This record gives sequence, structure tokens and C-alpha cells, in this order.
Amino acid sequence: MAQLYKEEINEYREIAKQIRREILSMAYKSKSPHIGSSLSIVEILVALYFKCLSISPDAPQDEGRDRFILSKGHGCPALYATLAYRGVFSKEILSGFAVNGGTLEQHPSRDIKRGIEVSTGSLGHGLSIGVGMALAAKYNRANYRVIALLSDGEMNEGSVWEAAMFAAHHKLDNLIAIVDYNELQALGRTNEVVNLEPLAGKWHSFGWGVQEIDGHSFKEIINIFQKIPFRQQKPSVIIAHTIKGKGVSFMEGKLLWHYRHPDDEEYKRALEELSR
Repeated sequence: MAQLYKEEINEYREIAKQIRREILSMAYKSKSPHIGSSLSIVEILVALYFKCLSISPDAPQDEGRDRFILSKGHGCPALYATLAYRGVFSKEILSGFAVNGGTLEQHPSRDIKRGIEVSTGSLGHGLSIGVGMALAAKYNRANYRVIALLSDGEMNEGSVWEAAMFAAHHKLDNLIAIVDYNELQALGRTNEVVNLEPLAGKWHSFGWGVQEIDGHSFKEIINIFQKIPFRQQKPSVIIAHTIKGKGVSFMEGKLLWHYRHPDDEEYKRALEELSR
């Protein structure tokens, strides 16, 4: 990489640390779950909002903007923090997360002025909504792209695969799915609940272009976006291998942090790790 590129990557890593601290703070203060699910997607969101998406923080309603859908709505603390650090809304709004009379809910509620395109939380719906948006863009000859970030667990839902078939049939090369493949879901390890493998093969057989990356590598995330679409006139899917709870050693790969919020001692330990 060129020196400027290395400096850029280092800047994104520092932003990711700050966002993880915000996620931790939101979960601790509101006593909310899903901290592990939020921590696994930080690098993906930072790369998207600071590099890959065509958006303007000063004009979140611009018709030419790329549309991002957080299909795994329970990971919204990561999205909220990223939007705040990108300058779409004030960081002060984060203090109103998941509290009575607050400003941000535990699952995203559509608010385009704040950069939230779709209300999500009922898993399996995000890709279907994204397909509709991408099809509308084709009909209207608009140039924006639609990006949907899915959890691996929600691919147990049949609606995901219905949307996948429809998107390939209609040649929606303006549609991008990203799978947060952290291998854990609410009831256990993803492939023990419902085995997804061969995951890349499934998407390929449904007519999509498929690539797999390290979902915590800014270099890989940014580089892969430059290669989209992976197949001509086909939608693209990025299988991002991630770690649930990434960034806090005692949370990494632990199903417990799908449900729990940190207590006083855990909050202190996690903040110390994220301050190094």
C-alpha cells in the first residue's frame, strides 16, 4: 500500500476503537443486550461510511445516495455510533439510546434525516427490502447502489433465499449483500442450529457473484468493494468472516454477549482494553 493509504487505514482503526467504546458505553448505560453482535460489524460499517458508500453527511436525503440497510437490526448501536462519528448527527444523541424518552431505539426506526433508511429488527426482511430498492433504481435509471448487511443466523429465514433468487433473476447488479459470518446466533453456533455450509456455494448457485473476506480487515473490505459487481449483471455478496464481540478479549466468540450487558467491573476492563 502507498503511504497515504496506510495512514488512511490507521485513521479508520482509530475510529473503530472510538466506535467500540461508544457501543460499550451505550450497552452499559442502558443495560441493553446485543453488544457482541454490534462489535462484530464495526470495521464493515467504518469502511462503508468513511470510504465505500456514496453519501453526504450534510445531505442524508440526497436522491443519488447509496442506500444502506442494517438487516440485523439488533446490531444498531454500531450503526448509530458510526453515523454520529461520520457527522450525520450529533454524538450527543447517542446518550439517548434505549432510555425512556430517548432519541434512539434498540432497533433502527426509519429516519432518513439521521441516515436510517429502513426500520429493521425482524430478521430476514432487510434483503427483500433492498431488492425492491435496487429494482426501483433500475426502473428509474438511477445510479445508486443498495447494500444490505445480514447476520448469518437470519439466513435460516426462507425470505432471504426468495430475495436472492429474485435479485439474480432481475440482474440487480446494483445490489450488494454483506453477511456478518460470526458463526454465532441466539441459540448457539450457527452451523449447529442450521448448517449453512457450503455458504459461498449456495449463493453462487442462486446466481450471485460471491467473495469471502476477513471482515475485520479494512484493506480487504475496501479492496473488495472496488471489484463490485463480481459477475456481470448479477448481484454481489460479500461473506465477511468476523468474530462476535471483536475488540474485547473476554467477549470475543462468546454467545453470552448476545444477551448480557457489562457490569461495573466488566465495563471498566473492556474500556481499558479499548484504550490501548
